[in-house]
Amino acid sequence: MQNGAHILLVDDDPDLLRLLSLRLTANGYRVTGVGSAEAALARLSVELPQLVVSDVRLPEKDGMALFQQIRTRHPALPVILLTAHGTIPDAVEATTLGAYAYLTKPFDAKVLLERIEQALSLTAPAPVHGGGDESWREEIVSRSHAMAELLAEAKLVAASDASVLIRGESGTGKELLARAIHRASRRAKAPFIAVNCGAIPEQLLESELFGHVKGAYTGAVNSREGLVQAADGGTLFLDEIGDMPLLLQVKLLRVLQERVVRQLGSDQGRPVDVRILSATHRDLDAAMLEGQFREDLYYRLNVITLTLPPLSERREDIGLLATRFLHALAAKYQKTVTGYAPDALEALTRASWPGNVRQLYNVVEHVCALATSPLVPLSLVQRALRVPSLEVLSYTEAKQRFERNYLVQLLKLTDGNVADAARLAERNRTEFYRLLQKYDLNAAQFRGDGSPVAPERQQ
Repeated sequence: MQNGAHILLVDDDPDLLRLLSLRLTANGYRVTGVGSAEAALARLSVELPQLVVSDVRLPEKDGMALFQQIRTRHPALPVILLTAHGTIPDAVEATTLGAYAYLTKPFDAKVLLERIEQALSLTAPAPVHGGGDESWREEIVSRSHAMAELLAEAKLVAASDASVLIRGESGTGKELLARAIHRASRRAKAPFIAVNCGAIPEQLLESELFGHVKGAYTGAVNSREGLVQAADGGTLFLDEIGDMPLLLQVKLLRVLQERVVRQLGSDQGRPVDVRILSATHRDLDAAMLEGQFREDLYYRLNVITLTLPPLSERREDIGLLATRFLHALAAKYQKTVTGYAPDALEALTRASWPGNVRQLYNVVEHVCALATSPLVPLSLVQRALRVPSLEVLSYTEAKQRFERNYLVQLLKLTDGNVADAARLAERNRTEFYRLLQKYDLNAAQFRGDGSPVAPERQQ
């Protein structure tokens, strides 16, 4: 049970309204009781509760009309309907349109409490943590304790210019957190520039970050500023920093130390004022021990660490996220999908989610594309949850998987001859050896005197 959760109770029977208010208050809920649909809508305009419990038969505007207006104005707000025998068909129709549940009078109070607790645990709207202006974190949908603590830390960190390293599994929303920190900082009106260090080829990454002058390399027909200069006055977010090549790590360290950036091919430096946020799903401590990440750069970037929890550790947020994604995708695809059947939402909440929020989005997109009724059924969610893991890989993960498999096939084809494999790949041997080292591949294992490695490895 969620102690203190706010419930709006709507019933024109004053005795029943008083009795239910007392019972819910005794169970730790904060209750606002009103006797009509008009009064309920007035209360909703003043304060949004976490759940509405309404009788279907109300004077003037009935509970069905109230439900439809709530669904239009506040689509993520769960509604439980109380119905007499004669209004059961209306209530059944309401559940197909997105009402969480309906109970027939006279109902067992214990059953009502169970339905309320289930609705709040799965679909209750996120409360505002900490008060004040929360627009800085508007993209982050959450009401879990773990995320509340993290966001409180992030807002404190945002007030400084300290470098922040954001850790977390793939798909947990590291860039969203970085954007939120930028919006809460004094740099909010300046640029936020994001670059994925693992998605840009090594030979282009230096030019992308630092820019180049005309003639710096073949094809550089014009001078061009880099992303560091573009972020001047604002925030530069370096995603997957653990994939940055060692040579560029040295140059980035120099920029952080000197606050000056030099374009590729230029001897002149330009002062820059930029805050660095970085993110990784790799173990940088292990990377440092293996000589793949510079210790001095690590301590420059890791002044403050924020760690995003995996989705499996913030299950209170799954219903919120699934509902937000469904409404956005329904609008995108112009589908009349309004919600999930209760058992479908419960299945989403109990799933393992190894791909985290990114995987959840993909599953919701799957069910939205195939939905033929306003309410997503359990069978469709179960089908989507069996989607192969390839569909929830990020671009970087898919690229790494392809690169490793490509190298394995080349080494098999050439019986572990690095010179031949490099020639087929049209790469010099030094670069080819670096690629082998990046993916822990040993050419000797393909020469008949070792055991060939498996063609795939989970990143």
